[in-house]
Amino acid sequence: MTTQETEGKLPEDGKNLEKLSENLEKLDALTQRFLAALQQRHPARPSLQGPDPTLFTKAATAYWAEMMQNPARIFEHQLEYWGASVQHFLKAQSALAEGKIQAPEDDGPEDPRFRNALWKTHPYFNFIKQQYQLNARAITNAVEDSEDLSSVEKTRLRYFSQQIVDMMAPTNFLATNPDALERAIETDGESLVTGLENLVTDLEHNHGEMIVRLADDSAFELGSNIATSEGQVVYRNHMMELIQYAPRTEQVHATPLLIFPPWINKFYILDLKEKNSLIRWITEQGFTLFVVSWVNPDASYADIGLEDYIEDGFLTAIREVKEITGQDQVNAVGYCIGGTALHLTLALMKKRGDTSVKSASFFTTLTDFSDQGDFTPFLQDDFVDGIEEEAKETGILRSHIMARTFSFLRANDLIYQPAIRSYMLGESPPAFDLLFWNGDGTNLPARMAVQYLRNLCQKNKFVTEGLELFGERLHISDVTVPICSITCETDHIAAWRTAYRGFLKTGSQDRSFIVSQSGHIAGIVNPPSKKKYGHFVNEALPDTPDEWWEGAEFTAGTWWPRWGAWLAERSGELVPARQPGDATHPALCPAPGTYAAAPLPA
Repeated sequence: MTTQETEGKLPEDGKNLEKLSENLEKLDALTQRFLAALQQRHPARPSLQGPDPTLFTKAATAYWAEMMQNPARIFEHQLEYWGASVQHFLKAQSALAEGKIQAPEDDGPEDPRFRNALWKTHPYFNFIKQQYQLNARAITNAVEDSEDLSSVEKTRLRYFSQQIVDMMAPTNFLATNPDALERAIETDGESLVTGLENLVTDLEHNHGEMIVRLADDSAFELGSNIATSEGQVVYRNHMMELIQYAPRTEQVHATPLLIFPPWINKFYILDLKEKNSLIRWITEQGFTLFVVSWVNPDASYADIGLEDYIEDGFLTAIREVKEITGQDQVNAVGYCIGGTALHLTLALMKKRGDTSVKSASFFTTLTDFSDQGDFTPFLQDDFVDGIEEEAKETGILRSHIMARTFSFLRANDLIYQPAIRSYMLGESPPAFDLLFWNGDGTNLPARMAVQYLRNLCQKNKFVTEGLELFGERLHISDVTVPICSITCETDHIAAWRTAYRGFLKTGSQDRSFIVSQSGHIAGIVNPPSKKKYGHFVNEALPDTPDEWWEGAEFTAGTWWPRWGAWLAERSGELVPARQPGDATHPALCPAPGTYAAAPLPA
C-alpha cells in the first residue's frame, strides 16, 4: 500500500479511539439534560427515605448491652468475621506472591448476581465478591445479636440493614462489575453512553426521580395490543368508568358479574393479552361482565375518602349494572384493596338492608391487618406520619412513592438488576406486558390514603371494634353473603395466611377458600392454557391457616374453572346474551376507556 493510499486513514486502534472520542463527546449534551432533569425533582419528605434514626440508635444500644451481658457470643461472631477476612486476604496475597494470576479457592454461596465467570476466576473480582459476602454475613449476624428489641423493631432492623447490604453489592458499581466493564470495552464506550441516555430519559420521564423503566413503553398501546377485549364504557362519574364487555356466547347467566379492581393500579392487569386475559375468559364462560376503571386522581381529589369510593364507586356501579341488566342482584369481585373496600361495602349494605349483592369473590384481599408481614417496616408511625405530611402538602400520595415502596420489597429484582442492565450495560428495557402495566402507576387521594393506613393497616379497626363510616360502625362480621376467596401461596403483598384469618371472621355461612401457587399477580393471572400453576383447596375450613394447609388438596392447573363453576351455581338461569349498554346508558367510548389511558396526573 502506498503512502498516498494510506493518507488520511487511521489504523484500527485509531478508529476505535475515534469512536470512543465521539461517544465521550455525547456526554456533554447528556450532562446538560441530566442537570435539567434533576431540577424538576420534587423529592419526597426525608421521613419517607428511611426509618426514624432512633431505630438505629436503639439497635446500637441493644447490641452493646448484649455484648456486656453475653460477650462470648458477640466476640465469637466478630472473631469469625475478622479471621475470615484476614485469611481471605492472605490467600489472595499468597496467590499473587507465587505469580498465579488466579483467584483462591471459592466455596462461598451461589448468588445469581455473580454469574460472570470472572467472579470466580479473576483474583480482583473474586476478592471483592468474597469480601462483600463476608461483610453481608457480619451485618446479618450483628442484627441478630441485638436482642433487646421488640419483634417489630427487629423486623424493621432486618429489612433496612438488608437494604444497605443489597445497595452496596459490587455489581452495583461500574468499577467492580465485570459485565459492565467488558461491555464498555466491546462497544468502545458506547454502552456507557447509551446507559447514561437511558438514565437521563428515566429522570425526564419521572420529573427528576430515578425510577428505572422495567419495560419498553413504546411497545404497547392500550386498546391496540394490550387491553383489547371488546367492550364499551356505559357510565362515567368523577370516580370511575363502568365498562361492559361484549358477550362471547349466545346465552349468558342472568346474574351479571361486576369486578372492582384495586385503584392502586389500573384494571387492565386482568386484560393484558388475549391469551392471558381473565376478562376474555369470563365472557367466554357465559357471564355478562362489567369492570370498574378507577380515575387516576390529581391534587383536586385531596378530600376524597373511602366514603367516596364506596358511595360513588361501589354502590353506584352496582346500581347502574342492575339498571342495565334489569336484575335485582349482581355477583361482585374485589381484587386487593378493591376487595378490602368491597368488604366494607357489603358490611354497609347489611346495615342498610340492601341485598343487591348475591355473592362476592375476593382476589388476594386482606381485611385483618394484625400481621403486617413484609410491609411492617413501612406501617409504623415514623413512615405513616411522613406519608400523611406528604399527602397533605401535595393533595395526593404520589405514584412513585408507592411504586418505590413495593419495589424495595424485591430490590435486587426490581431496582438494582434492571438499573444495571439499563444504565451500565446500555440495554433497552424489554417489551414485557406485565412490566409495562407495573410501570403505569396511579396516585392516591390524600384523605383516602391516610384513612386506609391509619384505620385499617395500623389500627385494624374493621376486624376489631369496627370502622365508623356513613354513621355506621362497620365490622367484618357484617359480611354474610356467600363468599369465595382466592389467595396466592407466595404473595408478599397479601399473604394467604393473613387473608385466611380475616376470611374466617366474616359472618358468611357459605364460604370457599383457595390458595393458588405463585404470587400476587402471577397466581391470579394464570390462564388454563399455561398449565403452569396449580392450586390448593380444603373445604373443612379449620381454625388456623396451618391446619388448613395440612388438610389441603392440590389440583394441577389454574383455579379459574373451579371458581367459574362456583360462580355459575350462583348466577341463575341462562338468558339471551346482552350487548353493552341500553337506551339510558349509551356507549360513551370503547374499552379500555379514557381513565385507564389517561397519563399520570402531576
